[in-house]
Amino acid sequence: MDELPWYETASMPALLRHARTTYGRAMRDALAEAGYDDLPANGLYVIGALARGETPLSDVIEDLGVSKQAAGQLVDTLVLRGYLDRAVDDTDRRRLTVSLTERGRAAAAAQAEGRDRIDAALTARVGADHISHTRATLAAMIDLRRVEETP
Repeated sequence: MDELPWYETASMPALLRHARTTYGRAMRDALAEAGYDDLPANGLYVIGALARGETPLSDVIEDLGVSKQAAGQLVDTLVLRGYLDRAVDDTDRRRLTVSLTERGRAAAAAQAEGRDRIDAALTARVGADHISHTRATLAAMIDLRRVEETP
């Protein structure tokens, strides 16, 4: 009888956790090599999302699933460490805008280099079709969560 590959018997949450660690380590190593080793853990996500410019900070923070207090502390830390700039919104003085500083953009670029190294290694190992299937599966998992959260 043929023995199943190890990943067929591992739980999906365990596989996701270890895969996330692979990316996290690669991005943290790239950041450290570039001199940005003081980013807090969730700072990676915030910096990366803001660099893509696709999502408002409020949505990024909501995706993290942290309290408003923890989110405020994270933003404060990123501002103090020079990754983010906080300013009064010119169109609505009651609102603050948050943007990446030059340091923040450079850190996001270093983080992207680490991510890209893993992406390239994965593609070389399993091929673009498998990567596409994995992305579709992960997107379906995200959609499942969103459906469950919809009232």
